Amino acid sequence: MPVLSLLKSLKSFILTLGATVLAHRERGKPMSEVTGAKEFSYKLLNLDCQQETARLTAFISEILPGRLHRQGVVVGLSGGIDSSVTAALCVRALGPKRVIGLLMPEKASHQDTLKLSQLVGETLKIRTILREITPILTGLNFYEEMTSCLQELVPEYAENWKWKISASELTEERIFTFFWLVVQSPLGVIIKRRLAADTLRRIVALSNFRQRVRKMLEYHYADRFNYAVAGTSNLLEIDQGFFVKLGDGTGDFKPLAHLYKTQVYQLGEYLGLPEAITSRQPTADIHPLAQGQDEFFFLLPYKEIDACLYGQKNAIPPESVARATGLAEEKIRLVYKQIAHRRLANEYLRLPPLIMEEK
Repeated sequence: MPVLSLLKSLKSFILTLGATVLAHRERGKPMSEVTGAKEFSYKLLNLDCQQETARLTAFISEILPGRLHRQGVVVGLSGGIDSSVTAALCVRALGPKRVIGLLMPEKASHQDTLKLSQLVGETLKIRTILREITPILTGLNFYEEMTSCLQELVPEYAENWKWKISASELTEERIFTFFWLVVQSPLGVIIKRRLAADTLRRIVALSNFRQRVRKMLEYHYADRFNYAVAGTSNLLEIDQGFFVKLGDGTGDFKPLAHLYKTQVYQLGEYLGLPEAITSRQPTADIHPLAQGQDEFFFLLPYKEIDACLYGQKNAIPPESVARATGLAEEKIRLVYKQIAHRRLANEYLRLPPLIMEEK
């Protein structure tokens, strides 16, 4: 075809496409219908739980003797959906006698943590081991250092007070989150202070240290019984860096790493976990003052942040996710930006140790 004719044909195609887009826009139709982009629906997150359970149990049954050369599994139970589903899958794959549930509360843990963890152990009929980690943390001056750090912002703070860290809302001008320290006196008085970067890093370092103590105990019992340690992080947490490196983000295998939080809840119901587990909203359980993950890190309930993550990863237009979630389109756009920013900023958490390659 002559070049001139080719250019004319291309011009005609572009004009026709532009007219189609404008016509659809005038009729109020979304751009996703014009361009062929996928439309988001929560049905996209529906899991074939029977098939997925069979696939995961086969995976666990195969890797344990074949690649890990271990006889059973240790799971750190927190009373949350992720650790509970992980334990249930291991029981399906190996039987209850080859799964140990490790319970590791400390004095700042939520009051339901131990009770729900024990409930999971009883439901699955597995052996549970209780290791209260308060004495370990006390011996390493954890509480003393944390109190000193918090008193720099709130001098009247004492160990019988409760506290948490809350995150700022997203704005167009600021997708970077800043944080507030919120403390509550025994009389219920609330004091709120904005956290400087250095103080925040100190608090995070201490909180991460506590998580690493728990993981150290998991590997202690794994070594003792020739077992493997199961990681419990889901896709949302891994993608966005909501885990502690060499802490709760560590494990010899991670059966939930490809699953959205929404799908983990679906598996929990299918596997017959107690309603107290499957109806419980995700909690951070890292600060004495109760809070959800949406207040501390994700800024949205897990169903909405799952929808945003799926949409962002699959290039689904924000307006489509907005229609499905009922959130404002501009809010979805901001969340998309923050998801991309966090994925990049937290990449080092997902990296294995780097070594110099031979030339």
